[in-house]
Amino acid sequence: MEQPLSPRESGQFVAERSRDVFVDEDGVKKVAEMLYGLKDEEVFTASGWKKMNQLAPPPDTDAAINWVFVTDTMNFSFWPDREEEQCEVIYKGNTYRGYMSLCAAITRALDEGVPITDPAYFSQISEEELGRVLRSDSATPMPMLKERHQALTEAGRVLMQHGGSFRNFISHGKNDAEKMMQYIVDNIPSYRDEATYEGKKISFYKRAQILVADFWGIMEARQEGNIPNLDFLTMFADYRVPQALVYLGALRYSDALMEALKKGELLSSGERREVEIRGCSIWCVERIKSCLWDLVQEKEGKTCNINSALIDFYLWPYAKQHHKEMAHIPIHHTRCIYY
Repeated sequence: MEQPLSPRESGQFVAERSRDVFVDEDGVKKVAEMLYGLKDEEVFTASGWKKMNQLAPPPDTDAAINWVFVTDTMNFSFWPDREEEQCEVIYKGNTYRGYMSLCAAITRALDEGVPITDPAYFSQISEEELGRVLRSDSATPMPMLKERHQALTEAGRVLMQHGGSFRNFISHGKNDAEKMMQYIVDNIPSYRDEATYEGKKISFYKRAQILVADFWGIMEARQEGNIPNLDFLTMFADYRVPQALVYLGALRYSDALMEALKKGELLSSGERREVEIRGCSIWCVERIKSCLWDLVQEKEGKTCNINSALIDFYLWPYAKQHHKEMAHIPIHHTRCIYY
């Protein structure tokens, strides 16, 4: 059976053949220059991980590792059908939407004594019980409860075959980012984020790569983050970062695609335009990273250690923070379990 191209290879393969999405090299250089001015800020360090997500348990606890597994396993498809109809979770006086509503719901459940991060529990949780854990404080429920339930229980059963521990499970990757990602996608079906483009099997593995990066972030915060080849990871191809890349001028959509997205056309998972948005986003961030590394070498004569995952960790909150300025650039909408 043909093995898919890796996410990086897939990004390049798609970018070289894309008809509706294009990497703009002038824009790439400008973004690299912007990041060069920010490269020493905490956002580009693992210690920024906990600060970026205040809802996560302290990284020095085992609860943090299981919490990350549960949230990453259900980390998909939060966009509302109508902008004004958002799922909202209120936790400690703050209202959360999107991915953060999931984080708030999981942490709220732990506070309520629900062992939602224990694989023995979540491998057997009923859809009704999960619905209570993920309950919305607005009139709009969290989308795709059935799919989240299936993904979580299936993943929990896999962990139970590994001693009921994500730490045990991920140890099969031997602190190698590529092997860790591969072990996740080989063993947990909902993480198999693959497509066929121009007759070639390709992969994005957005959630699997985030899971490896989040695990590294926790271990790094404990001074145990020994994953030397973290550069293997690409950006995490979703719907928010491409919007930021278009806004920043590093990615360009054809007029036809921009028009379709502005009309609110839904793209199905695996269709050509959706694959081009995700693939070109990966390659765009690879080019930004490469230009940034060249800048650091040229200006300072040293090696840059900012990888694609860290660039993504910067761009995702950047997109959230600048959503009003970016409102004229539509995000693409695809209902699926991959992102």
